[in-house]
Parts: sequence; C-alpha cells; structure tokens
Amino acid sequence: MSKSDPGWDWFAPPAPPDNAQRLAVARAFARAFSGADGDLALAHLRSLTLDRCLGPDASDAALRCLEGQRLLAAHILSLVERGRDGSLYA
Repeated sequence: MSKSDPGWDWFAPPAPPDNAQRLAVARAFARAFSGADGDLALAHLRSLTLDRCLGPDASDAALRCLEGQRLLAAHILSLVERGRDGSLYA
C-alpha cells in the first residue's frame, strides 16, 4: 500500500460533533418546526409513524420500514425539543 492509498481509513467513522455543533443543529430544527405550521408538521409526522400500528399480517419488510420511519421521526422530535429547551439533554 502506498502513502497515497488511504487503505481502510475511509471506513473509520467521523469524529462526533462537539456540544456547540449539536446544540446549533437542535436549535435549527426548533426554528424549522416553530409556530403553528411546525406544530402541524410534527403532529403529521407523529401520526404517520409513532401513532401508527400495523396489523398482524404485516410483512417483515413493512415492519422494518415503519421502525426506520419511527426512528427518524423520534430523532426529529428529540432535536426540536432539545432546540426549544436550549439543552442537549431534554
């Protein structure tokens, strides 16, 4: 392997953001979902994901898809809450 060949370095995860960056992102989400329109959008996301259940005949793929959607919606809701509180640990 030559010095110009990064080898497996590309596989290493990036350094986690510092607290200031994390708080800046949370505040950006809080601003993006502020006001009545933001509340409406968040309620819609919640109804499509967190408040939804699939029947017993749901396929494995449908369950996995919904769980991925739930994870993303929960992450967005968490960022909005932290941004509104101004805390990283809301």
